[in-house]
Amino acid sequence: MLERFLEQTNFTSQEDFIKNFKIKVPENFNFGYDVVDAWAAEAPDKKALLWTNDKGEHIQFTFADLKKYTDMTASYFQSIGIGKGDRVMLILKRRYEFWFSIIALHKIGAVTIPATHLLTKKDIVYRCQAAGIKAIVAAGESVITTHIADAMPESPTVERLISVGPEYPEGFEDFHKGIENAAPFVRSEHPNSNDDISLMYFTSGTTGEPKMVAHDFTYPLGHIATGCYWHNLNENSLHFTIADTGWGKAVWGKLYGQMIAGANIFVYDHEKFTPADILQKIHDYHITSLCAPPTIYRFLIREDLTKYDLSSLEYCTTAGEALNYSVYETFKKITGIRLMEGFGQTETTLTLATFPWMEPKPGSMGVPNPQYDIDLLKPDGRSAEDGEQGQIVVRTGKGKPLGLFKEYYRDPELTKIAWHDGIYYTGDVAWRDEDGYYWFVGRADDVIKSSGYRIGPFEVESALMTHPAVVECAITGVPDEIRGQVVKATIVLSKEYKPKAGPDLIKELQNHVKRVTAPYKYPRVIEFVDELPKTISGKIRRVEIRQKDNQ
Repeated sequence: MLERFLEQTNFTSQEDFIKNFKIKVPENFNFGYDVVDAWAAEAPDKKALLWTNDKGEHIQFTFADLKKYTDMTASYFQSIGIGKGDRVMLILKRRYEFWFSIIALHKIGAVTIPATHLLTKKDIVYRCQAAGIKAIVAAGESVITTHIADAMPESPTVERLISVGPEYPEGFEDFHKGIENAAPFVRSEHPNSNDDISLMYFTSGTTGEPKMVAHDFTYPLGHIATGCYWHNLNENSLHFTIADTGWGKAVWGKLYGQMIAGANIFVYDHEKFTPADILQKIHDYHITSLCAPPTIYRFLIREDLTKYDLSSLEYCTTAGEALNYSVYETFKKITGIRLMEGFGQTETTLTLATFPWMEPKPGSMGVPNPQYDIDLLKPDGRSAEDGEQGQIVVRTGKGKPLGLFKEYYRDPELTKIAWHDGIYYTGDVAWRDEDGYYWFVGRADDVIKSSGYRIGPFEVESALMTHPAVVECAITGVPDEIRGQVVKATIVLSKEYKPKAGPDLIKELQNHVKRVTAPYKYPRVIEFVDELPKTISGKIRRVEIRQKDNQ
């Protein structure tokens, strides 16, 4: 499969990768036909998706199975009036019907909008109105379907509500009856173009209403680097990315690059995250590859790993936040596996990563994916030197890189703010070391300027998180007459340390940060709270803390 899209498939160094990684983009590329159906024709019995849940059920789908069920789903969608360009929202948690639906929607040229099951009525109304959503396919659970039903009076564009079960409330069609009774699928005579929108995500909006990030039909090819070279997958891999299908990480780790690589995708449909359950799944199913945020690895290494046979694990990756060195070292000592970090956004595919031929530097995002012309820009517009902080940008003067978003849907002004004059501004600040590795500092809006120093919240938060008292924390800047700003830490304490909250613990935490990182970065102000303000996706809203402090 890879040979269809790459001139060279094996690389031995970053220099080789930069020089020879070239993706061949077919005309009118469609992931459903050109990857899923192509695998079904070449290797129908090849394992594609292993779905399990916390009730002990498991189903192994082959590529032939996926072709069959996605054709049935596509025909059903067509029969209820869904066609090319129509927007369909999927609220499917980790149900296997997500894969049936998204691939089917690709086949008919519709636009898929994955969404989290945590949406409230207000969230659903906003999304339906903003995107002009025509249909919603949801897990049939009352906590989800009730919010959807309540949102319908204010969502006039929605014509169909579909449930995959187990409940089918009034107003919701039965997904499984629909696909079982569907006529044989007939492929449209009007194919999508590569520029058509196929996928949209509402970003979590740490500063305002969520933005609609629109990707075109070539976006899956942008994840070849993600699945084949960052995750390091092959046709014998059983890969497990821990992510709900409502977030972008799901198509990063549970669909596009993985299926192009021919890997078998492992899905664990569960309600509550339990580290022991994850380890048991690795043990029981002989999972070979794992991708999870550093927080997950922090939980895993606290378990008694001697209870589990993890010898099947060959490769592990992580993203979402900076990796703490102690987590890296402990995991490596126990498993012998190096954690390979990566970085990207909803608007991109993998932009920076530690690739298999590289030696990882724990805490670094790695080096640029050759799909992207990455630079670091200073506020005055010049490129940052090694060791200097700058905003991560993608230069697009030679054309839009494969994997970069098409636009913020229905918002040309916002698109122009982020992407103009041949440069896409990520809004993330980093610095580059002398070996070319990039190190995350923070969002541009979150960087603290104190006494002439630029301090990234991420590095201070990472230092605090190594103290046993700290469960969660957020670093912000508060106004100071002398220094301009000083560092403030808003901290959620562990239950063991809550009774100790006071001046002595504040001093202990301040000294801890001074020891772990540069002394000038320590928080001069510390506030203990029961919880941090967050977006629906769990990202900390530092802007809300700053607003409260500036009142």
